[in-house]
This record gives sequence, structure tokens and C-alpha cells, in this order.
Amino acid sequence: MANKQILHSDLAPAAVGPYSQAVSTNKLLYTSGQIPIDPKVGKIVAETIEAQTEQVMKNLQAVLAEGGVGFDRVIKTTCFLADMNDFAAFNGVYGKYFPEAAPARSCVQVAALPMGAKVEVEVIAVQD
Repeated sequence: MANKQILHSDLAPAAVGPYSQAVSTNKLLYTSGQIPIDPKVGKIVAETIEAQTEQVMKNLQAVLAEGGVGFDRVIKTTCFLADMNDFAAFNGVYGKYFPEAAPARSCVQVAALPMGAKVEVEVIAVQD
């Protein structure tokens, strides 16, 4: 069986259920979906899709850093939007984190996200 390491960053929101922020195995890091919870206050404070996306990406950045990688090592993202009308605004923020060689991606609209979030993103990254 592959070696499995559970990762946790205090700079990202604590899990709100029975899951880990991220798991590393066989040089791959899998994050759980991050919603725009501000880890300092434990709730969503951002209101716009742009501000929520920025918080999500900061949360992911903290979890990735715990695994020793950055956005440049991300190979796949899955993005969930509560409203596909937010797609262009979401892309405007998301794209800043992947200026070159963007990862593969799926982006879907969902009926609802936890805590009334407008966006959730999960990633897979390669570790060295």
C-alpha cells in the first residue's frame, strides 16, 4: 500500500467535517475542496465572487505550501460555482494564480455549496 500523509495548515480553514485538508501519496498531493472561509474568523466574510475566489485561492495556497508545493505544481483543478453567470469573474481571479501552463480543469455549476459559498476549488499537485 502507498504511503499516505495527512496535511494540515493553520493558515487555511480547519475541516468542517470528517475529511483532511489534503492528502499526499506517491508524490501527488490531493486537496479537499476549499470554500472562501476566512481562517482568522472561521466563516465566509467575502461577498462578491471575486473576493470569494481570492480567499479560496489563498486557502489553497496555504494547503499546498504545507505539502511543499505552489500553484506551479498543480496539474488538475475542479471548480464548483453556485452560479455559472459568475464564470468570467471567477476566471479573472483564478487566472492570476496560473499565469503560465495552466492545469487541466473542470468547472461546473452546482445547486448549492457549503455555508452559502459562491465558489469551491480542489486541486491535484505534483510533489518532488
